[in-house]
Amino acid sequence: MDTVVIVDDEVHIRSLLEQTLEELQEERDFEILTAANGGDGLATIQRERPKLVFLDVMMPIMNGYDVCSAIRADATLNDTKVVMLTAKGQEADRQRGLEVGVNHFMTKPFDPDEILKLAATILQG
Repeated sequence: MDTVVIVDDEVHIRSLLEQTLEELQEERDFEILTAANGGDGLATIQRERPKLVFLDVMMPIMNGYDVCSAIRADATLNDTKVVMLTAKGQEADRQRGLEVGVNHFMTKPFDPDEILKLAATILQG
């Protein structure tokens, strides 16, 4: 079974993403796990080896860039797709995300339909 991990320090963002992805769970069988900071998120990612990660940038313990760098440094996680969600939509932030290996970059507030479409594409692949 595929796994999706949501890593965000804002509880309402985690809840919104979970609720959004639950619509897709009816079509595709996958597990949703969450973490409230980068350190817990990375531990969950390394343990569960998800197909898809939604990752915030600004978080306690480890920021999203550092988590993504650690994911990309782990050869067992080569197939994990990382979607970075951030309120920081500047080009420099996007560039840094690409440098650390982010697959997709979305700014907050995000469109739940876009999240669903992207997740469906990644999970069917």
